[in-house]
Amino acid sequence: MSIKEEFFAHIEKGYTTKGEFITMGAAMLDGEAVTNAHVKIPLKTLNRHGLIAGATGTGKTKTLQVLAENLSDKGIPVLLMDLKGDLSGIAEPSPGHPKIDERHEKIGLPFEAKSFPVEILSLSEQDGVKLRATVSEFGPTLLSRILDLTDTQEGIVAVVFKYCDDNKLPLLDLKDFKKVLQYATGTGKAEFQKDYGRISTSSTGTILRKIIELEQQGAELFFGEKSFDVEDLTRIDEDGRGYINIIRLTDIQDRPKLFSTFMLSLLAEIYSTFPEQGDSDRPELILFIDEAHLIFNEASKALLDQIESIVKLIRSKGIGLYFVTQNPTDVPNEVLAQLGLKVQHALRAFTARDRKAIKLTAENYPISEFYDTKEVLTSLGIGEALISALDEKGRPTPLAATLLRAPMSRMDVLTDSELKSVIKSSELVKKYGEVIDRESAYEILNEKIEKAEVAAEKEKAKPAARKSSSRRSTRQNPVIKVLTSATFIRGVLGVLKKVLR
Repeated sequence: MSIKEEFFAHIEKGYTTKGEFITMGAAMLDGEAVTNAHVKIPLKTLNRHGLIAGATGTGKTKTLQVLAENLSDKGIPVLLMDLKGDLSGIAEPSPGHPKIDERHEKIGLPFEAKSFPVEILSLSEQDGVKLRATVSEFGPTLLSRILDLTDTQEGIVAVVFKYCDDNKLPLLDLKDFKKVLQYATGTGKAEFQKDYGRISTSSTGTILRKIIELEQQGAELFFGEKSFDVEDLTRIDEDGRGYINIIRLTDIQDRPKLFSTFMLSLLAEIYSTFPEQGDSDRPELILFIDEAHLIFNEASKALLDQIESIVKLIRSKGIGLYFVTQNPTDVPNEVLAQLGLKVQHALRAFTARDRKAIKLTAENYPISEFYDTKEVLTSLGIGEALISALDEKGRPTPLAATLLRAPMSRMDVLTDSELKSVIKSSELVKKYGEVIDRESAYEILNEKIEKAEVAAEKEKAKPAARKSSSRRSTRQNPVIKVLTSATFIRGVLGVLKKVLR
């Protein structure tokens, strides 16, 4: 048996599946694709999370696109974070190209151009389905993690939430939360101390400053109503294909705090909403987090712990998380250890630090008798990647340098008119388009403060009125003063005595 035949048998055995799967491409040997040596990912293992990594320009986004398209075709909804703005083209079919046909001929896979059902979502003022959540939905623990508060400050936040629950004060947006904090150390200080204990003004001042910092990154657009229902991410179209939900984040790349706030709240909401699936044959929803380093670089220790915890637990709900970043070292080791699928595009070794990163990356992959992993990592071309996955029994598949299939949809952005057409036809845009600002803690406390101020003014006026009345009663009329004097009374009595005699 030749080396090529041995390699083909090695790949075929390692990537044989009984259930449904996604074909990523064909395995390569000595830099050439081995036709029909297909690298297949079982749907059953896609909730085990994954990583797509590689240097700029090596094809990470196209790999993400390929995965999203094939998941949609299998009836599995997808959520994509589009920070660079180049994923909207999924809504239109690929125009095709001779090089695509040539690539697929080498892979041994027919190419079909097609479009996919797409929803455009927005965290900012850009057009699309508005994503919002209330402060109450965040809860005290998650809000404290996002604000990076101390234990003492987190305790104050918990007390504020308890006070609002007890007094039926809805916490919808950040101005509600700020108002309650101000009330607790101002007009309502005595009320708070009586029922909930003393609250430090220095601690509330710190919390307020951190909320303002969050607001400066545009968080006021995210907090409020109407809250987004995460069940709307799992829609299937009339052809049985899962919707590809694309969150446009092109205008918040410089606001990582808002991005990480949104991501953590979304994961927490999905985890609390979706039922346990157990050992399912397919995932319920797959999330791709592009530019993942934006979350981890800005995250506090508490926030990282929260993310790690959710990554560990959320797969039991049938949810798969896929981190897309330039270097695997951008993702914490605790999270990397939870990932089942790794798609590693080329890495470039320009510095000693780069070489060290490549060595560390290579050590994270299974040993292969057919590859020198460190060498392959620096020699992969565009649209080629090292793949390591899990088989249906949860065992690592053979390491495969893979010539990846091409996206079936357009590898470019939608035009303005095409984008408007997608948004105009969306049912969710209509559902979440209205901004609701119902009476909440801000308005209720303002009314309460006004009533308290009016009552205080009335109380202040009462002593003044009593004092004025007292002064008036002591100032007698001159005639009355004469009539009531002792001399006048004695004179009158003397006259009466004479008359009686």
